[in-house]
Amino acid sequence: MQKVAILYDVSQAVLSTFDLDEVLSQILMIAQDYFRVENCAILLFDPSDQKLRVRKEFGGNRIALDVAIPLGRGIIGSAAKRKLPIYAPDVSKDSRYIKTFSETRCELAIPLVVRDEVYGVLDFQSVQLNYFDNDTIDLLTLFSTQASIALANARLYSDQQRQRAQLEAINAIADQISKTNELDDLLQKICSLIPEKFSVDHAVLILREGEPDEERLLMRAHSGRLTPLFAAHYELPPGDGHSRTAYHCAEVVVDKDVRNSQGYIPGFKETLSELCVPMIAFQETLGVLVLDSARADNFKPEDIRALQSVADICAVGIRNAMQLHQAKTMASTDGLTGIYNRRGFETRIIEEIAGAQRNGLGVSLLMVDIDHFKRLNDEFGHLLGDEVLRQVAKIFTQQIRKNDIVCRYGGEEFAILLPETTTERAHAVAEKLRRVVAEYQFPGVPRPVTISLGIADSPTHAASRDDLVRAADEALYAAKQNGRNRTETAQQAVGKTVAR
Repeated sequence: MQKVAILYDVSQAVLSTFDLDEVLSQILMIAQDYFRVENCAILLFDPSDQKLRVRKEFGGNRIALDVAIPLGRGIIGSAAKRKLPIYAPDVSKDSRYIKTFSETRCELAIPLVVRDEVYGVLDFQSVQLNYFDNDTIDLLTLFSTQASIALANARLYSDQQRQRAQLEAINAIADQISKTNELDDLLQKICSLIPEKFSVDHAVLILREGEPDEERLLMRAHSGRLTPLFAAHYELPPGDGHSRTAYHCAEVVVDKDVRNSQGYIPGFKETLSELCVPMIAFQETLGVLVLDSARADNFKPEDIRALQSVADICAVGIRNAMQLHQAKTMASTDGLTGIYNRRGFETRIIEEIAGAQRNGLGVSLLMVDIDHFKRLNDEFGHLLGDEVLRQVAKIFTQQIRKNDIVCRYGGEEFAILLPETTTERAHAVAEKLRRVVAEYQFPGVPRPVTISLGIADSPTHAASRDDLVRAADEALYAAKQNGRNRTETAQQAVGKTVAR
């Protein structure tokens, strides 16, 4: 009756909670208070690597919490593999015993099993030989049945809680993605949200760019707590890195411990484990979602499944944003030259003037006209005239800075915005462009092609868009009136219209 009473009490205690840590604490407390054992450790089984790891323990001969015992090794691993208790009354005579502490004389390992599934092992050690009698072993074995059920319930509850949290996180990310249309904003938002919602220390988005024969993989956004080892807009080097493997094979790549990996290319100083998930939308691989953790073996199968769902949602959102960006680009791009058209110019000049007013650094505008372009068209035909327009646009794009903006304003007229540029610097740029065009040999054109340029800057000559364009345009007219193939600035403009 006493045994029945003990088992009833311990079963009530151990089954009273669904929290895993509380269940483990209850098991240890019962082992200590009811069964008077000297040392007890609970090792939980990890199916991913077939190892048992210490989760909680007590006693004088403490087992290190970083111990990992393979299934089938030692008394503990053997008990788990056989799914039967193993008692070594004298460990010195048991070849299976793995020595952890010199004081241990006997060991009892009882597997925690539910429906033939191993959840872990209850391990008891004593400094005395043959410390456990048959009655105690039987009672502890019966107790382990209750402990196993409690562990199974706790794990099921924990899985349900995790799944609920993951579903809420996935829905939250999907909701935020649906509200963002601008590609750069979307990429940064994705990278910011994932470390907030999942057990991830850093998120990186790598996207494919360029044509298939010149395809590149570029890091477009990242966010998290780790220290980057790369520069902004980093391009993945050639090789067999995890990100490239995930992209080219369209498969998830998991590295449980990068310290033991041959294919890992370091991205962050503190990374110990990494997950690379290809982003695929409508059977097209757009890039890779790279997730890093400062903990080894951070990505469990259930977490990987949830993060694959996140990657799928991100892929659709990114594809939509790319298509919208492409549509906007086409609407603001000149079909002949590939540079901004008049619509694109109107958007950018307003942005640049507003930026100049905020930072106080100014912006210069060059209005450019190809001299005698109508005569060139009449003499050599419109096809050759179109080619001259393309070549002039290419020269402008190659000769200016990356943050400068070239636009086809209309016909043979171009507009060039030079952010953070004074009139003096703009004049030097204009003269360089004029000389390069004059010296360039345009195919099919037996004589030189020249340009005239007018310069104005904000705030020196104008504060508004209309006034800035008017000032630069009048300077351009002055350049044409004064003989063409020259540069004039706004303060020299005479405001007279001349024939082109």
